[in-house]
Amino acid sequence: MTTNLALPEQIIPQFQILNPAQHQTHDLKIWPSCFAAVKAGNKPFDVRENDRNFQVGDVLLLHEFEPESEQETGQTITRWVSYVLQGGVFGIEPNWCVLGFSDQPPIPTGITDIRLW
Repeated sequence: MTTNLALPEQIIPQFQILNPAQHQTHDLKIWPSCFAAVKAGNKPFDVRENDRNFQVGDVLLLHEFEPESEQETGQTITRWVSYVLQGGVFGIEPNWCVLGFSDQPPIPTGITDIRLW
């Protein structure tokens, strides 16, 4: 019995960026319930004031923050910005944004086969 298995010639990465050197790292506080949801993969986004000019490819260091004690818990998660929905549309206030998260770093534009990356 022969099975014809179609393999793609290229593997398309999750998301790409033009110039990784131009992106920033942002240290952000995040409340425990949101931290747990991001860590579990149930919350792949966040709504934030866009006071930092977030860009696709930016690194987010999410620090779990307890609002009642106003203390960080010491837990941190790294995520990358995979999408930015700017405010002023879809009911999002101007100067705010919705950030899409990725748990994998972006791949530079032009790289399509990441098997050996």
